[in-house]
Amino acid sequence: MNYLIYFDESNKIDQFNDKFSYYGAYGGADTSLAIIVKKVREIFKNTHSNSELHFAEYTKDRHIKKYFQTLDTVINEDIRMNILIVNNEDALNSAANIGLTAQELRSLFYIKIPERLFYGLTRDLSHLDYGNQLVNVKIKIDQNDEYEKLRLNEKLIEQMNAHSAYRNKNYRVNKVISQDSRKSIPLQIIDAFMGIVVFLLEKNYLEDTDVSKIKSDLIYRFLIEKNNLERFQQQIRLFQWTGHEELTQINIAEHLSPFMVSKTAFDIDEIVKIQKVLLRHPECSTKELREALGYPNTMLRLLLGYKDQLSGFGRNTYIRS
Repeated sequence: MNYLIYFDESNKIDQFNDKFSYYGAYGGADTSLAIIVKKVREIFKNTHSNSELHFAEYTKDRHIKKYFQTLDTVINEDIRMNILIVNNEDALNSAANIGLTAQELRSLFYIKIPERLFYGLTRDLSHLDYGNQLVNVKIKIDQNDEYEKLRLNEKLIEQMNAHSAYRNKNYRVNKVISQDSRKSIPLQIIDAFMGIVVFLLEKNYLEDTDVSKIKSDLIYRFLIEKNNLERFQQQIRLFQWTGHEELTQINIAEHLSPFMVSKTAFDIDEIVKIQKVLLRHPECSTKELREALGYPNTMLRLLLGYKDQLSGFGRNTYIRS
């Protein structure tokens, strides 16, 4: 039995420009992840897009079909995802108490935080239907010169296997591999889901910008599809480090509910505007409607979603197929 774990991070403690840092780990059996990768590559092919999935760069809704279908596919597979939130102020205060610089703290966190995240994925492997079979674990991380300087690969193998032996688990970490995220679908997947979680936690959907509206539309349409909202809460676990040894688990529903309420209210207002324009000019083209609403071309698919919803076809009709 082979189990794969992918690691990613967002924001950095020693850059002093973000309140929080985020670390994510995404794991599954190699056979399950191979199936997911095959399905996602097929989505890329069908949507005629081979560009990297990168939530920060999702600033136009031209590729909403690709992102939506990928997120929908992944959340409905058997995967696990852990995301750890670190309050940078708490972390820097803790470091100052023992005379560590921000750079030294970051170096230590690169060892401790991934280890906690990975153990959160591997500790339940013995309860799965593998019997007494040894589970071989490979950890894959994004290529990063800092990781090489820290010898992160070697240290993770040592620490994770120490955990397994000490707790009498049935897994062994054999390799930690650096990969180019542009060539790794699973690394792109963890980036996309982490981006969504960060967007929700930091309430970026309240910003009155085109990019915020574009990202919010993608997330909302993904969450309202079938039972994705429920699966999102089940498959993704959030933890926060608050300066204590034990991590605090966070109920992700507390951050989903305000988003859904805010987005629903926004959509109602926009649909009312569309109806008013169509009442005055029922024969106007999509381009004329977009211009009347003041939508840039980067929000065309948002408008098409509203039109489908008004026509009774369903919000996701266009991007589902």
